[in-house]
Amino acid sequence: MIYLPFLGAISLASGTILEKIVVKHKNIDIKFYQTAIFLVIMLVMLPFIYFYWKFDPQALQPLNIIIFSLVIIFSLLANWFVFYSVKGENVSNLEPAKMIEPLFVVLLAILFSFFIDSGMYEKNLKVVIPAIIAGLALILSHVKRHHLKFNKYFLSAILGSFFFALELVISRLILDYYSSLTFYFLRCAFIFLFSLIIFRPKMIKMDKTLTSYIFITGIFWVLYRVIVYYGYVNLGIIFTTLIIMVSPIFIYLFAHIFLKEDLSWRNIIASIIIIGCVLYATVF
Repeated sequence: MIYLPFLGAISLASGTILEKIVVKHKNIDIKFYQTAIFLVIMLVMLPFIYFYWKFDPQALQPLNIIIFSLVIIFSLLANWFVFYSVKGENVSNLEPAKMIEPLFVVLLAILFSFFIDSGMYEKNLKVVIPAIIAGLALILSHVKRHHLKFNKYFLSAILGSFFFALELVISRLILDYYSSLTFYFLRCAFIFLFSLIIFRPKMIKMDKTLTSYIFITGIFWVLYRVIVYYGYVNLGIIFTTLIIMVSPIFIYLFAHIFLKEDLSWRNIIASIIIIGCVLYATVF
């Protein structure tokens, strides 16, 4: 099932490109989008939730409820920091901060492996070292001179990436009690409700094109997250994250084709390094 994370990487890249198009739309409000996308994600999953529902009674144990609550809190914090950063900074200038997320996931998983001895967090150096190298290559390929001057919006984006990573890593502690679809559905349902309360988005009129873009983006996010959760349980967090790191290669390609963005030599070198790391971990 190693091919599934590659499908997840393509879904992440596709969702990222579509989200760029949506966020840049003149009529879209980021508060509205942050709330609407979770509603769309829930609607996408609704037809399938009956067939793939799994909710183990152990999920209701006090400790597991606390962990699930932390997942929701960290996700809300991550979305809030991202919302704050996007409000005050150009999206393209925040890309290096977003690219730190996979490295945060790897480092946090390594840290958790020293305290939780249950096989949930792998310590295989054949996977860990390539994952760290790929994560660093991904970050360095996006860092430019002006990024070295951190402002509050860039730091906010970094915090958003950290809390997204922390949310993903602690999710592994309770994923065995749910199906991937059930867990993501419940997570998004709670985040949607809290987003309505916190962001209080104003309804806006959307044309059919914008509506379809948001809906298709929701489909890609469902595919991405469900595959990630499945990979965490069956392949390991670090291994899955390493494979998912090929998504920027597809992002570069899709951005070049659909958004007419130029490919830089940094992007090409980073892509070669990431592919090399993935091949080392999967083939050799």
